Amino acid sequence: MKNQIKALRAERNWTQANLAELLDVSRQTINAIETGKFDPSLPLAFKIARLLERPIEEIFED
Repeated sequence: MKNQIKALRAERNWTQANLAELLDVSRQTINAIETGKFDPSLPLAFKIARLLERPIEEIFED
């Protein structure tokens, strides 16, 4: 699944480690989501959307 997490994270000057800590996941998980190797669970996707203050549809695309 394509997503805008890397760009939205960069806007905030957050590292993958910063975002991972805020979401209570590993940095490797963030990397895998950003590169499309792993699709987050629905609860994690909503948590990401809330944290990045964007609608989930704006972050993730088919």
